[in-house]
Formats: sequence, C-alpha cells, structure tokens
Amino acid sequence: MNGPIAVVPDSRPVMHQAFAGAVRDAGGGVAASAADLAEARAIVWADPYVPHRYPEVVASVPAVEWVQLPYAGIEPFLDYLDPRLVWTCAKGVYADPVAEWVMAALLMGLRDFHLFASADSWCAESGRNLLGARITVLGAGGITRALLRLLEPWGCQVTVVRRTAEPVQGAARTFSLADVHQAVAGADAVVLALALTDETRHVVDAALLKAMGPQCWLVNVARGGHVDHGALGAALRSGVIAGAVLDVTDPEPLPDSSELWGLQNCVITPHIGNTREMGLPLITNRVRENVRRWLAGEDLLGLVDVALGY
Repeated sequence: MNGPIAVVPDSRPVMHQAFAGAVRDAGGGVAASAADLAEARAIVWADPYVPHRYPEVVASVPAVEWVQLPYAGIEPFLDYLDPRLVWTCAKGVYADPVAEWVMAALLMGLRDFHLFASADSWCAESGRNLLGARITVLGAGGITRALLRLLEPWGCQVTVVRRTAEPVQGAARTFSLADVHQAVAGADAVVLALALTDETRHVVDAALLKAMGPQCWLVNVARGGHVDHGALGAALRSGVIAGAVLDVTDPEPLPDSSELWGLQNCVITPHIGNTREMGLPLITNRVRENVRRWLAGEDLLGLVDVALGY
C-alpha cells in the first residue's frame, strides 16, 4: 500500500513519537501536513484517552481504509466502527504481562496473602495450593492462551468458557457461554479474560457467584462491566465466594465510597495487569509489524470483528 500513514492525534507525545518511529522503521511515511492527511489511507491512533476525537480526526483523512487502535479493548470506539474500513487493535499484544498478573492474583488469593499482608500479629496458618487447582477461565483469547502456558507446570484442571464449545488446546474442558453456570461449579478460581459485549455485561451476577461456591476466588482482568458489583459485594460479605481480586472495576477509578474497599477478602489493583510503561514497547512492536504488513499487502494482526464488537 502506498501513501503516508496518519499517526493521530498528537495529544500524547510519547506514544505519538513511538508510533511515528515504528511507522518509519517499517518503511512507511508519516503524514506531516494537511495534504499528507488527505492522501493517507491508514490511521494509527496514538491516544487511547480521547476516542471522542475520532469523528473530527477521521474527517481530515477522507481516503482512510485501515485504522489501528492502541488497546485490546475497543469499547470506547464502538460507536465509530465503520464496516467499510479494516480495523485492528492490540488484541494479544498484552497477553503475557496480563497473564502474569493473573498468576500473582491466583497465588495471593489461594495462599491467603491478603490476610497476612494486613496482619499486625502472628496469624493462624491457612491457604490452599494452586497445584492441581480447578480453574475456570471465561474467554479464549490471547490472555487465556498465555495463562494456560503458565498454569501447565501447576497441573491445574482448566476449564475454558467461550462463545462456542469448540475445544481450546491445553484446556481440560470447553463450554459455551450458555453453559457458564456448569463451567464454574466447583472451581477454586474463576478468571475473567473475555471481551465486554452486550452478551457478557454483568455475566457475573448473583446467580453465577452462587454457582461458583464458597471455595472460589473471582479474578477479573478483563473489564469491570463483566461484574455486577452490588452482587459481588453481597457475595463477599456473606461468604458465597471466598474472595475476589480485581484489576478492573466499573467505574474506573473505583470511588472511595465503594464498599469493596472495606472488604478484607477483596483485593483491588489499579488496572496494572499491563501498565503504560510495560505496554508501550509491546504496542509499538505491533504497530511496526502491522505497518510492514500493510505496505506489503499481507494479512494484518489483531483484526476487529466489527459485527461482534471485538
């Protein structure tokens, strides 16, 4: 593909510079003027915090055919997805660091580190092994594939829940989302690593929490909207489940007034499964590779299914 590539907007200079450098490294030219933008057939979006600017920006790039988004989750851009364009995102880019966070969350919850970290005197011993544990993962994307590799030495019995029951390599069982209650029954931990859609919003409600059981930890590294926070708070207070580790909440940041902050069996981290510092080199590499593929006419990585919204 010929023509300059629009790296826009420029409101986040560090990301803009990294992406512009990646475009040049891949052999592309960066649009530097209004005339260049008018000829650009590709956009690399360089500030994930201003999705509302998309209509304004895309109006200056009338010939656009492909849009590269910087995050794996594309919810802020759902209203702008144009089926006439090719859309790619960071799907799979952040899988390894996020899966690493999940491992830390599983070990912390099952080993009761949350209790020991807040103790001010010697505690009674407690905790369970991750070895041989029953883990159910909702989602079958890059995070789940990375997590399956990390869990393999622990000999865990892993169940995966996805849109269909098509088997996932490395999982002992695969269920469709329609059978999610059966999939979580008896699990030692349930990990959320799926896309947020109308179908999956509040997939974790009071009924699913009850199906998990009092031995189960909920680990959410996907989106806060997957969980009914009111139902979760009630379940944590009453012992319906053992605990929760949340890297994502709804809303974010989680307000100081949320009851979840005061629950000893709820651990909240500030969306650090993949930090900006960790993530920038990873997404820059994806931009570089996709620009190379675009220029060579090859298939792009991280394609978005516009109909499904992820």
